[in-house]
Amino acid sequence: MKSIKYLQKTPISMLLSALLCFSIVSTKAVENKTHDINEKPWNFLVIVVDDLGFMDIEPNNPDSFYQTPNLTKLAQQSVNFTNSYAANPVCSPSRVALMTGVNPARLKATDWFHHKNGKRLTGHYQVANSIDYLPKEALTIAEALPKSYQKTFIGKWHLGEDEKLWPENQGFDTNIAGWAAGSPKGGYFAPYSNPRLVQGEKGEHLTQRLTNEAINTLKSAADKPFLLVLSYYSVHVPLQAPQHSIEKYQQLTRTLTEQQEFGQEEQVLPQLQTVRKVRKVQNQPAYAAMVEQMDSNVGRVLAQLEQAGLANNTVVIFTSDNGGLATSEGLPTSNLPLRGGKGWIYEGGIKVPLMIKVPGMSKANTMQSTPVIGMDIPATIYHLTDTKVVNLDGQSLLPLLLDENATIERPLFWHYPHYSNQGGLPASAVRLGKYKLIQRLETGAVQLYDLDKDLGEKNDISAQKPEKVTELYRLLLQWYQEVDAQFLKEKSSNKKPWQPKF
Repeated sequence: MKSIKYLQKTPISMLLSALLCFSIVSTKAVENKTHDINEKPWNFLVIVVDDLGFMDIEPNNPDSFYQTPNLTKLAQQSVNFTNSYAANPVCSPSRVALMTGVNPARLKATDWFHHKNGKRLTGHYQVANSIDYLPKEALTIAEALPKSYQKTFIGKWHLGEDEKLWPENQGFDTNIAGWAAGSPKGGYFAPYSNPRLVQGEKGEHLTQRLTNEAINTLKSAADKPFLLVLSYYSVHVPLQAPQHSIEKYQQLTRTLTEQQEFGQEEQVLPQLQTVRKVRKVQNQPAYAAMVEQMDSNVGRVLAQLEQAGLANNTVVIFTSDNGGLATSEGLPTSNLPLRGGKGWIYEGGIKVPLMIKVPGMSKANTMQSTPVIGMDIPATIYHLTDTKVVNLDGQSLLPLLLDENATIERPLFWHYPHYSNQGGLPASAVRLGKYKLIQRLETGAVQLYDLDKDLGEKNDISAQKPEKVTELYRLLLQWYQEVDAQFLKEKSSNKKPWQPKF
């Protein structure tokens, strides 16, 4: 079994241990209950949608322009986490976290994975060192789960260019459509340009095809427990959906002025002269159609679980890899009241949907406001399967699933020392309780927000709360040292970026 070699524990590790005591006690208390309720091993269906914003689905936003009745039904059967976060504001690092339970900063994988000849954006400074693959020594959930499990990966992988780094070589028995690319090469309609997907008939839609593959996998599930990761390429650009679905939303779309439809966001890339626009209104018909197509196909998969008699023994986890795309590439969605979007360390870039259904154990149709993060998903799967994995940054969410009044007190950390093509600034952040501290990595300046009062992160209260700034900043500095975080580098000898002093 592979493992991660970590640095020796620092004081923050001891603080984290203390903060997690409640959850550890709760975990031990429910172990016997797990076995009593569930005589058979759990199956796991993990659905990951690409670029789906927290506000894009009706369970989180009843006023959403997008229609998601199947996700509304799933929410009624699940615990809906209303403060769930991706581990990074862009896809590859957050997927590393979902696959390993390890913070991507610890693995030096902090930006989306580029082609071997690709170049990262630079602004005032050179960006930090970052690898472009999921390291082979990192243990994936597919590798960690018992050999008795049938492990299938379907859809977007984007965790390494070399075939040796694709799902079939990272613990999965079957890989359908998972390879180096982070978007559907050739578009969403067949013929596809995907070396791990058998060609479909011309005009076939990729989201429906991946769902068909998932349904076939469930139909062939025998007595072996399974892990099925269904990782849709939707709703990533290009914006393509069946025409009848687009036409439906074209009839619903309102005619708005430029000022009504778009606002302005900070511009951090010096090479761009224009102000960065951000979408204020969910109004894009092709994107709406893509969300609806995703929702209807999730419904098909969940219906197959019922039809196959697997629903009572299958844990369903639904999430996204980062926030909605609001400031670039067509500005397809609005995350308001959340600020920013994909590529930003603000809430719009990292807050994502998360619903978890554990049949017979989790209380249906409940909301859980405890802040949680992508690394917690592998940790929860390991807890439910009695799989022992050490050196995780994530934590089992089972106590929160069993008790809607439970909570976990711990800091959550993000590190993005890059300039995103969506306009996001190089930044790190820590959240503890209702407070979130953001550090701008060009200058070291900090911003503090009270997310209970200021979900849109409009009012920096760092000057009014110096003691809270000191508390969170110390946590962040200690965490930088623990994970050996990488930082911006100078572009010229006369202009140096901020660097931490330990």
